[in-house]
Amino acid sequence: MAKISDKLVLRALESSDHEKSFLPLLAQLTKAPEIPKERWNDIFNKMRSSGSYFTVVVENTEERRIVATATLLTEYKFLRGGGLAGHIEDVVVDASLRGKNVGARLMAALQDIGKKVGCYKVILDCSEDNVKFYERCGFQRKEVQMAVYFPENAKL
Repeated sequence: MAKISDKLVLRALESSDHEKSFLPLLAQLTKAPEIPKERWNDIFNKMRSSGSYFTVVVENTEERRIVATATLLTEYKFLRGGGLAGHIEDVVVDASLRGKNVGARLMAALQDIGKKVGCYKVILDCSEDNVKFYERCGFQRKEVQMAVYFPENAKL
């Protein structure tokens, strides 16, 4: 746990964050419908037990509300002698806190985690609008993002 300010604390995701507006925060990024508590716990426990997911949040302790989050996923590669690569996903900072260094704190925390668990690199995909922010966080433009979607598997 790291104190950002008098009321903001950076820490690992907890199962109780379901009640602290975690999903409405994610909805500022993309589709994030409400998930029943039982399903939330199932997903949370699968992620936690895998040892490959590291989700950090920033909580406004006065409001008991999650105001920022990002996740580092790790993957073993046959490349680089079985090296570990990190992928950052689902980065979102509440609109009221953007431009106040909260996102940079999230990125620093995930980079620290990646380094500690042995990642040889940490990568992410972002929109063109966010390139400058990630460059300020130490990332370099590299390659091109490609995607294929399977609408029949979408939950929404």
